[in-house]
Amino acid sequence: MGLVELASIKSVWRGMDYYQKKKVCSWVKTGDGTYDGIVSGSERNRYSVHIDKIHPRKSACNCPFADGRRVICKHMIALYFTVEPEAAENFLKEVEKWEREEEEREQRHFKELREYVNSLSKTELREQLYDALIELENMGSRYWY
Repeated sequence: MGLVELASIKSVWRGMDYYQKKKVCSWVKTGDGTYDGIVSGSERNRYSVHIDKIHPRKSACNCPFADGRRVICKHMIALYFTVEPEAAENFLKEVEKWEREEEEREQRHFKELREYVNSLSKTELREQLYDALIELENMGSRYWY
């Protein structure tokens, strides 16, 4: 698994934002698949970041979130996308593909739902509607306690 796969989705999106805002101040390739850089953080903080693409858990950052922990932070993702912009492009393409597929799934679901409703008799439709309204009321009453 790579840096993006090991990071939380929140860290990936915030890292993408930092990448797009060019918050990586400087970077240097330090070895085979390793990079060191300085990333500008919030409140004018600057963080020292090391990423290891081959062994992502060896990546490090001195930000409060990642310092001393084996997690992937937004600064690491920003550095990764800066040194490998095609990875950022691929990530965004995958997101767009997933969103298109999700839209298609949703449209299929609504079509199947419409077909189901159209297949019901008037009596069956009334019973289904009544049951759904009771269930909604019961769900709503759970939030009052």
